[in-house]
Amino acid sequence: MPATIIDGKAIAETIRAEVLAEAAAVRAEIGVPPRLAFVLVGDDPAARAYVTSKGKAAVPLGIETEDHPLPGDVAEAELLGLIDSLNRRPEVHGILVQMPLPRHLNADRVVAAVDPRKDVDGFHPLNVGRLAMGATPMPPPTPAGAMELLRRSGVPFSGAEAVVVGRSNIVGKPVAMLLLHENATVTLCHSRTRDLAAVCRRADILVVAIGRARLITPEFVKSGAAVIDVGNSYLDGKVVGDVDFAAVAPIAGYLSPVPGGVGPMTITMLLRNTVTAARMATGM
Repeated sequence: MPATIIDGKAIAETIRAEVLAEAAAVRAEIGVPPRLAFVLVGDDPAARAYVTSKGKAAVPLGIETEDHPLPGDVAEAELLGLIDSLNRRPEVHGILVQMPLPRHLNADRVVAAVDPRKDVDGFHPLNVGRLAMGATPMPPPTPAGAMELLRRSGVPFSGAEAVVVGRSNIVGKPVAMLLLHENATVTLCHSRTRDLAAVCRRADILVVAIGRARLITPEFVKSGAAVIDVGNSYLDGKVVGDVDFAAVAPIAGYLSPVPGGVGPMTITMLLRNTVTAARMATGM
């Protein structure tokens, strides 16, 4: 029996309806809407397009945004000064510094400068620690989106054997922590994992975020497994994931496509974090 295809667009729309209601409740309580500030350094077209898409998604949900573009050669002190000013403004509930930054800027120092209560990306060291402890209200959006795809598809976590392929700070490590907090037994794989296919075949839940187009073929997948593809690569002019979708679909129990799986969830979870930050700031 072929896999149930997880519709990320439909699940994202359901969550956005929830975010809209929550944003309206915040505005009714404090008289102002949740507000998200974007900081974009340089003029990279892809980064600018990504920030624009986030802003367009926010408005229909009752979230106001503001843009703070800076030149690519901005001094680090100026960037940190801007972040400090945003930290001090009570009407700004979320701050997003678009990554990657130019090489002359220390990304770790910039991330740490954001008030952790406004860190809607979940990258601040304090929030990373809270995530490890199972106590963060704002997990990183992409891992949180992957978890919602599984949860809202009815995939059970407790007692499941989960394998995460990829150990990045942005996806692999956080999603491993989130799975662990849901009582899954988690194996975190990487480029030096021996016999990766054999490890993956043990998984009831397989999350792949390694950035290698169509790496995961049928010999990596246990029959009936839930497979979440976080990859995003270009191959022959098309956007493809880390999973060979057509080959794996007859074997998996659940399968997220690329595009249309985790992608629509990332911005949605970012906006949910913004509303969460506003609720926390107002004591709701």
